[in-house]
Amino acid sequence: MYMPSTLWTWAFFLVALLQAIVSLALEAFVFGEFQSSLKGAALGPNPPSGALTIPTYLAIFIFGFVYQMVLVWDALRLKNTIQVIGICIYNLGMMVYAAVEMDQVKDAVRQLGDGVNIDRGTWTYLEPCLIAAPCVIALGTVLLSIIAWKLYQEFAWTIYKHISADLRLKRRYLTYQIYIALLKFDFFFFLGFTVQFLVIVAAGGETYEFALTIAALPITIALLFLAAYLVRRESYLGQAFIIVLYFAGMAYFIFKLIRMYDGSALSMEYVPARRPLTTFAVLTLLLLVGTIATAGVCMRNFGKGLRPHIQTRKVPDVDEGKYVAQADPYYPSAQQHQLGAVPSRMTID
Repeated sequence: MYMPSTLWTWAFFLVALLQAIVSLALEAFVFGEFQSSLKGAALGPNPPSGALTIPTYLAIFIFGFVYQMVLVWDALRLKNTIQVIGICIYNLGMMVYAAVEMDQVKDAVRQLGDGVNIDRGTWTYLEPCLIAAPCVIALGTVLLSIIAWKLYQEFAWTIYKHISADLRLKRRYLTYQIYIALLKFDFFFFLGFTVQFLVIVAAGGETYEFALTIAALPITIALLFLAAYLVRRESYLGQAFIIVLYFAGMAYFIFKLIRMYDGSALSMEYVPARRPLTTFAVLTLLLLVGTIATAGVCMRNFGKGLRPHIQTRKVPDVDEGKYVAQADPYYPSAQQHQLGAVPSRMTID
């Protein structure tokens, strides 16, 4: 549970925590008011899809901010500047999602029929909170970005001590950090897309696609952990297999985007959730493109001396000193490496 206790690390952590509390409070208020305003068919056993809009957004925001806090703690503990920068970009994505929610709720109220399945004036009452939500996240993004720059300067010397002054090795380590950070963000956006698909689109019937999506969830999570394990083990065959799966994932999201906009009767099921699903699908596709490119560079770097440096999760502090490492069968020279034992763990770090 170690986390560096400098001023800027605590500032980054506290800003992220305060943003999460305020944003979730706003979302909880909107959820409570929206649910209390429903009536008629919206309270029946098979409610219109518009009635599921706010519960789905609330679920995504709760998971999104809880997951962000895990990433913040993890980045500060590992002194991972790439992940710190990634969190700022992630925050920007959450701001876009909050902005999309405003139009989505307005459409949901219109679909439910103002005064029919929902109390009249609900949209007017909820609008100020829905405007405030992206504004809070925008302010958080600005503050986190400023602190991230300070952390970049603070962590630079620690990374230098960890990797040494070898510029080529530092570039390889940077690529590895980018790849691991991308895997963590891939996890959130894939899961966010899938949750919305299951709740809004597939809730109306037990189709084969619904069952396949449910089955894909644990498989995808396991594969992301496997991807992190294989890159640390520097397995060429395993890395090639993972890259093929990334392309399969891209094909899946492209298929979903085409289906949502092809004008068929089936595409009409996606209308209530089209904007948020499109947002998550496009962001996930962009992340997958970056993940594939970075995975290829990581594979090209296999066998070039990086492995002893990435076999431990914790980056040592500058004042921790040096101690003798255990032998790595792939890199005997690592026996006297300052990082100490180099255990192999199947975790995304």
